Amino acid sequence: MTERVPPRRPATFKLTDPSVVLIDADDSGSTSRAAAQAGATASSSSSSASSSSSASAAPPPRARIQLAREAEPPIVAPKPPASVINPKKGFRWGALFWTAATGLVTLAFWLWISKLIEDLFAQSQMLGTVGMVLALLAAGSLAIIVGREAFGLIRLARIEQLHARAAKVLETDNRAEAQAIIRELLKFEHPNPQLARARATLEKHIGDIIDGADLIRLAERELMTPLDLEARVMISKAAQRVSLVTAISPKALIDVLFVAIVATRLIGQLARLYGGRPGALGMFKLMRQTISHLAVTGGIALSDSVMQSVLGHGLASRLSAKLGEGVVNGMLTARLGLAAIDLTRPLPFDALPRPVLGDLVKDLLKKREKEE
Repeated sequence: MTERVPPRRPATFKLTDPSVVLIDADDSGSTSRAAAQAGATASSSSSSASSSSSASAAPPPRARIQLAREAEPPIVAPKPPASVINPKKGFRWGALFWTAATGLVTLAFWLWISKLIEDLFAQSQMLGTVGMVLALLAAGSLAIIVGREAFGLIRLARIEQLHARAAKVLETDNRAEAQAIIRELLKFEHPNPQLARARATLEKHIGDIIDGADLIRLAERELMTPLDLEARVMISKAAQRVSLVTAISPKALIDVLFVAIVATRLIGQLARLYGGRPGALGMFKLMRQTISHLAVTGGIALSDSVMQSVLGHGLASRLSAKLGEGVVNGMLTARLGLAAIDLTRPLPFDALPRPVLGDLVKDLLKKREKEE
């Protein structure tokens, strides 16, 4: 009759000990097999030790973990070659072509201007002077226009950077980065007199909040609340205007042109509301990004709540096809406005609720019922 093995004494070890390897029970890889082999080795050694002496016990957990690590070495993934990490980019012949072509066109234009001014001076001194003054005015105006376009593109790029950095801080909770974002955001929104009180409140509490994510949420509540309300009013008015005009217009071409004009104007208003000052190139960039955003998020995105709102008001039985088309165009305009908010808002939606299409559709349908 074998002797009864006494229970194993509890052993303590630190997780920071380099000889300790944590093994999950659910793993099915080589680590689990190594642990099983180590457990079999430990059990065999403990049974042999118990037959020789009753005072011996099983090896402590530290020894078992060491055996598991020594039984099978860990598998190290090979590093990818340098050519995969840093792939060599080929020469961009297209960029070279367009740069050279633009340079040639510019040189041809200035050569034509200089030739024109020389011909004017050959005809008369007064005509040459007038031509020179007009050329200088045109050059100065072009420089101002180019500067404004560049300034607008820079501000749009700053909005994108602030949005991305704030979203990262909400995940990492970096206090120093959050404070840097808030200071830059305060400078960015300084020209807006509507946010004077919100800026003063935020500057007062910028050093009192420890968590970076909470600081971003406070900035969103203080700075974005009045702007979000005004943006919602803008989108609602634009959608109602589109719905009314497209419902009474006789031509489909007029509908398309009016929707495009209102949508472009709405995107520009939203960009200026949140601090951007886009020019012609900036508006083209915003329109392209908005359309891409709509394509990614599913177009007009008529959800169940929106369809319930439409059917709940009895529009299917009381509105004509033309009025229904106007309502759909208004929904599309509202969807464009919501996509523009996501692109022009310097902070992501976290502390405040995101505007949804269903609420705007309800306002649009109430307006249509009043007009009837």
